Amino acid sequence: MKKLLSLLLVLILVFAIVGCGGQKDDTPAPGSEQGSGSSSADGIVKLGLGQLTSIAKSKSADGENGPMAQVDTVMAAVGFDKDGKVVSVTIDTAQTRVNFDKDGKLVSDPSAELKTKVELGDEYGMKKNSEIGKEWYEQIAELEKWMVGKTVDEIKSMKTKKVDDAHPAVPDDPDLTSLVTISVQDYIAVVEEAWEKARDVDSAEKVGLGVVISIGSSKEAEGENGPVAQVDTIMAATAITSDGKTAGTIIDNAQTRVNFDKDGNLTSDPNAEYKTKVELGDEYGMKKNSEIGKEWYEQIAELEKWMAGKTLDEIKSMKTKKVDDAHPAVPDDPDLTSLVTISVQDYIAAVSKSYERAK
Repeated sequence: MKKLLSLLLVLILVFAIVGCGGQKDDTPAPGSEQGSGSSSADGIVKLGLGQLTSIAKSKSADGENGPMAQVDTVMAAVGFDKDGKVVSVTIDTAQTRVNFDKDGKLVSDPSAELKTKVELGDEYGMKKNSEIGKEWYEQIAELEKWMVGKTVDEIKSMKTKKVDDAHPAVPDDPDLTSLVTISVQDYIAVVEEAWEKARDVDSAEKVGLGVVISIGSSKEAEGENGPVAQVDTIMAATAITSDGKTAGTIIDNAQTRVNFDKDGNLTSDPNAEYKTKVELGDEYGMKKNSEIGKEWYEQIAELEKWMAGKTLDEIKSMKTKKVDDAHPAVPDDPDLTSLVTISVQDYIAAVSKSYERAK
């Protein structure tokens, strides 16, 4: 009987030790699962917008063919965690062409809805020539997926290979070679710029990129003046909280002009660096004509500040007024009337799109 009692006591002690932590729990903590799309339980604490604009593919008139302006603006909206790792990234390109006839008359529709490569989807038409049978938007999605969880330094260290002059930096990483055959140097560059210019935001869950494109300010040839293509690519990177509020937004406009002479020859430098309105700063030159003495970048900063903490519906319900045909939606909110006199309809539209595409 004593032996039986001793054996029972030993068994009770063994089970007590195991139950108090002797067994390791291998269940991953919430949010730490591999491939969860988030590299930190703290969420997104920095928001960045990077962009790069080129007119290198624009063409002078040639015989019966009139001049053609092509403006390529590559963009990235990126959310980073406290360790500088990418939590959310959206990359897109606004490849916008403006066509004129041999007499310098505008052929492209100035009021048409213009789409980015992602928005075009299968209409972009790259799949039929793709050796891996993937469209541009599918390949850029794979590149974004690869970037999540990595720092910018890790992204920049991607191994690439030159395929030809048009493809100088195609991924040579085993995780990407069968998924991405586009050249990635510009996409990496805009993600790096997003990191360099990133702003602190209250912990957010998602980031989106919204784009609104217009060629409505382009001008036809007149007298001794050749045609001018103007492409306005408005972009908004928005960080969104779990309850649908704006943790922060960055808005900019790549307002790019491509000039031709009266004979249709390209006179703008195809290799020049083209800056956004924010990058131009005081050089943009709006302050001297501003009734409130504020430059464009100063006014857009006030608009961004006003949007912080608001839902999309609250932003879209901003009271506005028409000042003239060029200014159909100037803020009529008492918090903004002395700070913002630019027309805001396109900026609100870009933020709205960024909400729709947030991830």
